Amino acid sequence: MTQKSGKRIIVVTGAGSGIGRACAQRLAGPDVNIVALDRNRDSARETVALIEKGGFQGAAVECDITQREAIVNAFASLGSVHVLVNSAGVEDEKTLEGIAPEDMRRMYEVNVVGLFSVSQAALTRMSEGGRIINIGSRAYLGSRYHAHYVASKAAVVGLTRTMALELTSRQIAVNVVAPGPVMTPLLAGRSQENLAQLAASYPGGQMPEAEDVAQAVAFFADPATRFITGQVLLLDGGRSLGGSA
Repeated sequence: MTQKSGKRIIVVTGAGSGIGRACAQRLAGPDVNIVALDRNRDSARETVALIEKGGFQGAAVECDITQREAIVNAFASLGSVHVLVNSAGVEDEKTLEGIAPEDMRRMYEVNVVGLFSVSQAALTRMSEGGRIINIGSRAYLGSRYHAHYVASKAAVVGLTRTMALELTSRQIAVNVVAPGPVMTPLLAGRSQENLAQLAASYPGGQMPEAEDVAQAVAFFADPATRFITGQVLLLDGGRSLGGSA
């Protein structure tokens, strides 16, 4: 992509839909170039079209974050990266007995190893004052029928805190936004009964939208939040306060 001098380069993975798309749109602005990464090129282009419709600049890049070569190629044309939002991820619902080893490996391959590999690539192009925001999940506290997903998201929290510690000397802040269930395409296969149960589990009786998560991401991406790092921001409408699971 062509970079204009003085613009912040913000890379968003999983930008083709859901939370990733909402983050890309929310972070777009007159002084920003959004780089929308997604394994589906057409979906990434749709996100960029929405950004450009708003009068801002973006570029769509096809990238499967489980493929190291694809990650290297995605970052090859970027002179610098100011903000990275790791939004790409997978989720699945299975009982403990129903989780196969390959299910656990897939969760870690995308949610942990993929996130880490993209972060490594971004860090080679990130100077002082950079930001890395990881999309985690409230599920890291524990959630029935999601042991493999919970384990991966707990790993994201530990990884984030360690990254934050190692990167303080470079003044790069690393944080996690951990929402509860969010109304996104990931829940498209759920029954109306299940969706109603999820909504009822929130104190306010409704689930957050992807835009609510994007607003929290924008907070961490703000240059003014330079002293906030290694933190986990639960975005669940107070759901965790009662200890419900």
